[in-house]
Amino acid sequence: MRIMITGANGMVGKNILEQAATEKYKVFAPLRGELDLSNSVAVDEYVSRIKPDMVIHTAGKVGGIQANMREPVNFLLENLDMGRNIVWAARKCGVKRLINLASSCIYPRNAANPLKEEMILQGELEPTNEGYALAKIAVSRLCSYISRENPEFQYKTLIPCNLYGRWDKFAPVHSHMIPAVIRKLHLAVLAGDKTVEIWGDGMARREFMYAGDVADCIYRAVEKFDTMPDLMNVGLGNDYSINDYYQVAAEVVGYKGSFTHDLTKPVGMARKLVDISRMTTWGWKPATSLTDGLAATYEFFKANNGDKK
Repeated sequence: MRIMITGANGMVGKNILEQAATEKYKVFAPLRGELDLSNSVAVDEYVSRIKPDMVIHTAGKVGGIQANMREPVNFLLENLDMGRNIVWAARKCGVKRLINLASSCIYPRNAANPLKEEMILQGELEPTNEGYALAKIAVSRLCSYISRENPEFQYKTLIPCNLYGRWDKFAPVHSHMIPAVIRKLHLAVLAGDKTVEIWGDGMARREFMYAGDVADCIYRAVEKFDTMPDLMNVGLGNDYSINDYYQVAAEVVGYKGSFTHDLTKPVGMARKLVDISRMTTWGWKPATSLTDGLAATYEFFKANNGDKK
């Protein structure tokens, strides 16, 4: 099978390529220098030339609360352009199977947890990452519309919960919560700091899954594509408070100090836990514990001098 993977230089893309299952397929994973996904002409030409049997779209402009609040225009336009271009190019070139990665931020901010797939577009989005969410919703809907118009084209969307792991971004200007916490605690240990600040009261709850697990799920989706639901959450089925993540990360990093809380800082949604009923029925579950995932991520951070990036 010939598989095209977008976002090969991103965290999810690199975790996919690290999986042993990659060797079973003819994989095309162009980097940004080889293919600009924002250029529709270039995307059309590339897909037409390689003629993949399946496309896996993982590319995206991603970031934490600070980045999303600072650059809503870029988060909307870049993700919308990339998604629209690759999905429509696949359709025009006759690619019958496509797996699109969305994000749990596409759910309404006030929806009852756990978040079920049918809740999408049933309420107001979280303002701190609305631009990113709108783009992801539009691309997901485009996939479903294509399949609805012509069932020969099966374009399906996975909705992962928050992710972390190897190849994550650790610089504060770009990072999500867990890599930011790892870096913060690592630097605190080096500096001998006795306190570390947590944004908000730390009671907001989040569901973070190790990126290696979502990569495993994607390869199962490749192998069991026909049985996979058209729209499916991918998550743990349980969550932890922000304070919990800091405590476990502190144990992994070796930070022995205490924590303070800055109640003036934004914290996003109070809770975001996805419903995994469809995933469980389909027959897949993640294998990596929080402690093991954080330990692997911290080792990657240290090995790659992540605090300098």
